[in-house]
This record gives sequence, structure tokens and C-alpha cells, in this order.
Amino acid sequence: MSISRCPWGTHDVMQAYHDTEWGTPVHDERKLFEFLVLDMFQAGLSWAIILKKREAFRRAFDDFELEKIVAYDDERVAALMADAGIVRNRRKIQGVIQNAGLVRQLHAEGGTLDALMWSFTGGKTLHNAWQEEREIPAVTPAAEAMSRELRRRGFTFVGPTICYAVMQSIGMVNDHIVSCFRYRELGGPA
Repeated sequence: MSISRCPWGTHDVMQAYHDTEWGTPVHDERKLFEFLVLDMFQAGLSWAIILKKREAFRRAFDDFELEKIVAYDDERVAALMADAGIVRNRRKIQGVIQNAGLVRQLHAEGGTLDALMWSFTGGKTLHNAWQEEREIPAVTPAAEAMSRELRRRGFTFVGPTICYAVMQSIGMVNDHIVSCFRYRELGGPA
């Protein structure tokens, strides 16, 4: 029997990601930061490219440990720029360091990235009911609000399109089409 999936999740590295991760609620701070970083680097590229480089990103950015990232100096940035395993973009690498410092600051103030991000959906997954992939928006008002707040706090590379991609990745929204097996598996109404 054939399983019905979202059209984008039917091949290669995308199928495993679609079937096991995309849209699954994430609340772990390190994992949230990882998705924020990966989506930053994805801008202008395909998600498949980023997924294929994911392990290299984890290695290059010390498994997304904030304390290590905030200590990166010019020498470390140069090493990252020489790392062919990742997407080499100096501004984005520096953005990762800056954003890590801001997440650490948020923690020092008693907050969490989890609470901040999920506040834009009221702490729960919003289940959309798209019939076809082409109906799925690139940006929503919630993503625009998240982008504004993150930028207000000093985060970089957090435009509304990136924020919406993060929201989809971490399960703040269930954007699987209704015929996809993952839609109901993730709590989408029957």
C-alpha cells in the first residue's frame, strides 16, 4: 500500500526529514537554535542542500552549544570560512555568533528561546488544512510578528520567510497537506 506524502517529501534526504522531523514540535533549546541556524543558511538555497550538510554544520558549530559559539573569534570564523562542508557565508557565520549571544542573554534574563518562539502560536501547534502544496504561504502574520520581535532583540537573518520556515520545521504549524499521513499523525483534525 502506498503512503501519501507531501509532494516535496518523496525522495532522497527530503523523505526521511519529511517523515520523521518536519512539523514535529520541538522544545529543546539546542535543537531550536539548530533550526534557526539551518534556516538562516538555507535562504537562497534548497533545503535538501542544507540537510545534506547538516552533520557538517553540527560539527562546525560545536553541535550548536551556545557557550562555545559565543566564544568564536576571528580565527574560528576564518576556519569556518575554509570549511567546505558548510555553506561559507561570512555574514551568516557572524550572525550565528551574534544570535547565540542573544539566546544566552535571553537565558540570563530567565527566558528561553522555546517560550519566545512558541509565544507566536500561543504555545501550541496551529493545524492548517491545505489541500495542495501550492496553498502553503511563505509568510504569515505570526511569522512577521516573530521576525519583528527577534529583530527588535538584535537577532539577524530572521526575516519573516525564514521565521515561517522555522515555524514549520519545529512544529509551530502543521503545514503537511491534509492527504499526507503526517498531517493526522501530528494531530491534524480528521
